[in-house]
Amino acid sequence: MAEIKIDQLIRSHRRTIGLQITNDARLIVRAPHSASEGFIRKLISRKESWIIAKQDFFKQRQNKAVIRKFVPGEEFLFLGESYQLVAVEDLPKAVVLGDSLMISSVVLANARDHIENWYKDQALAYISQRTANYAIMTGLKFQSIRINSATTRWGSCGYKDTLNFTWRLIMAPIKVVDYVIIHELMHLKQKNHSRKFWAEVAQMMPDYKQEERWLKHNSHLLGWA
Repeated sequence: MAEIKIDQLIRSHRRTIGLQITNDARLIVRAPHSASEGFIRKLISRKESWIIAKQDFFKQRQNKAVIRKFVPGEEFLFLGESYQLVAVEDLPKAVVLGDSLMISSVVLANARDHIENWYKDQALAYISQRTANYAIMTGLKFQSIRINSATTRWGSCGYKDTLNFTWRLIMAPIKVVDYVIIHELMHLKQKNHSRKFWAEVAQMMPDYKQEERWLKHNSHLLGWA
């Protein structure tokens, strides 16, 4: 069997070696500066079955990615609810959400671009307001919020306290969106995933693991290929 590839090796002042399989099936190794390559390789060899199983899981999930044609009749998620795409002759905007996701017949030929832009606008407005509310509750301050098109990270906290979220998150149920927001806000206090960090998350959302599981098993539904 071929040697397992290390996609990224991150060395720091940590004391232990950590192995992470990302959503796109990459292996990231976090290790102390003192850990030799041979020692890291021995650990990877011992964890080979776990690594392969995790990578297979994420590869299979990638294969389930939603492929859309952006035509009337397709279903689109918004805050966990499903809406059918309907073409309408007379709309005040290119895309409008009501009992269905309505798109102007005039822009139907470029439906993907207009729908994606609509999601980005909705994500910025909704996530900004929700984040501001939680920031007030916790007394935390962030610099700004940015919406990106990431496909493997739901959110991140920049070193200048900038909070970043993918527009795809707006498709998830409200409580899942809240979990990601809380997760990133807590990074303003703890710039790691230590026990103290998770304790901070749990204080705000005691059942956060349930939302984590939802993302793990349903992330392929958020967005499209």
